[in-house]
Amino acid sequence: MIGKLNHVGVATPSIDASAKMYREMLGATSFSEKFVMEEQGVWVQFVNLPNSQIELIEPWGDKSPIHAFLAKNPKGGQHHVCFEVEDIIAARDDMQKKGATVLNDGKPRIGAHGVPVIFVHPKDMGGVLVELMETPKAGH
Repeated sequence: MIGKLNHVGVATPSIDASAKMYREMLGATSFSEKFVMEEQGVWVQFVNLPNSQIELIEPWGDKSPIHAFLAKNPKGGQHHVCFEVEDIIAARDDMQKKGATVLNDGKPRIGAHGVPVIFVHPKDMGGVLVELMETPKAGH
């Protein structure tokens, strides 16, 4: 069921400062444009790597869920890992059948890559918030 690692989500109080760190400290050279995802309450920018991506996420708006994460981790940190799956509904149903809590009442939403995603609660995933995203189709 699980596909390739698509990205690691990193919450940050400042995408600009984090992008600078990835550029200057680690030599990253390829970045997406920074954009807002109003529905999720976050700013997003991807650091493009040869085999995956780092998704930098910064709070957008007062109701951003990232505020709570940053209250516990003021400097930011790993927020989630994201794996690709062929069929998001089948993956959701499988997770729920196995007793996992799928957040957002199990309703997929459109993620930063423009495809349906779900999040599985860390208590059911060894302490890690897991995002499952439908594998983008060609041209996406």
